[in-house]
Amino acid sequence: MKTTVTSLFLMASLLMSTANFAQTTMKEYKAGHTFNISIPDYMGKTADLNSSAAIQYKNEVKDIYGIVIFDTKEELGLLDMNYTSISDFYEDFIKDFLKDEEKRTVSKSKLTKKGDMNFIESDASYFDKEINNSIYYFVGIVETKTAYYKVLSWSSLENKDKYKADFQKILYSIKE
Repeated sequence: MKTTVTSLFLMASLLMSTANFAQTTMKEYKAGHTFNISIPDYMGKTADLNSSAAIQYKNEVKDIYGIVIFDTKEELGLLDMNYTSISDFYEDFIKDFLKDEEKRTVSKSKLTKKGDMNFIESDASYFDKEINNSIYYFVGIVETKTAYYKVLSWSSLENKDKYKADFQKILYSIKE
């Protein structure tokens, strides 16, 4: 008899806890962010350029480097950073990019749309006193439905013309 009462009590408790669980509304969240990118076969992945980057690539022999940093629109919204366009995102980024560097130059940006993705590209350079050389940056921004990507590739300024086309291919290869 005591066993039957205990069993009934356990079954009733189990049913009540299941009923309470079933009433809880759940909201699904996506953890992590996946995207595809193509980099030239003469470059390899690395991990020592920028700790915020989702992917980093380089070729030390050719002295060229690159990183991709993404910000989801959801995360930016939680920080009250609601951009109305890719141009707003780009302007907010470029105003501080290399701003304290000697002989900083930034070209006029070029906006391109491919499918449902927006792209901005520009060139930036500065003189690095430590290495006594000018550094060239290819600055690319990508806007998708869910995120903004900063695609930064760089080399010495003297190699700009040699690698810029490949830097552009990297930018335009981004896909979610």
